[in-house]
Amino acid sequence: MSVLLIRHGETALNVARVLQPADTPLNERGLAQAEAVARRLVGMVGLRGVITSDLPRALRTAEAIAAATGLALETTLLLHERSFGDWRGQPRDAFSVNPLTMAEAPPGGESAAVFSARVAQAFALVRQRQAALGGTLVVVTHGLVIREVLASHARLGAGVVLPLHFGNTSVTEIEAAPPHGVVLLDDTQHLEAATRDAPHGLSGG
Repeated sequence: MSVLLIRHGETALNVARVLQPADTPLNERGLAQAEAVARRLVGMVGLRGVITSDLPRALRTAEAIAAATGLALETTLLLHERSFGDWRGQPRDAFSVNPLTMAEAPPGGESAAVFSARVAQAFALVRQRQAALGGTLVVVTHGLVIREVLASHARLGAGVVLPLHFGNTSVTEIEAAPPHGVVLLDDTQHLEAATRDAPHGLSGG
């Protein structure tokens, strides 16, 4: 039994390196990526449910998975991307600091500490749902959330380093039982060359 952490499909603002407003939708390639990861999960043994951020880019990805697999879908605000408040809609490279790694809260947004505490709540919910379902739980969320889960709640293998960029619709698998060893990291084998995300795009925000 395990937890599958899946990043949402690509958006136009990912490619443009812009901190995203909440209502940002998937672009055409993102929709294709969502269908591709859904096909990958069809027939996977032991899947029991899907829980997702309700932001459109994650929800649309999760809906593709639920439709293909027949799994029930649950949404939670706890799986939202870190909020960058008033900076949303602005290019990441317009700032003298890196918004994705800064400790302080941007105006109207979340500090790293507040975000980390929320992700801890999200992971506790994920563990509760997985245990109740008694199988593998699919979690569709955002790049910074996945990175925080891995950094604070999972165990990487010896010599394994967290990637700076998590691919759109990448699959990361962690063991359901503590210490939540990482089985698969940032895997996008389901994507063909034409549907791989832009390597310069943002992996969060």
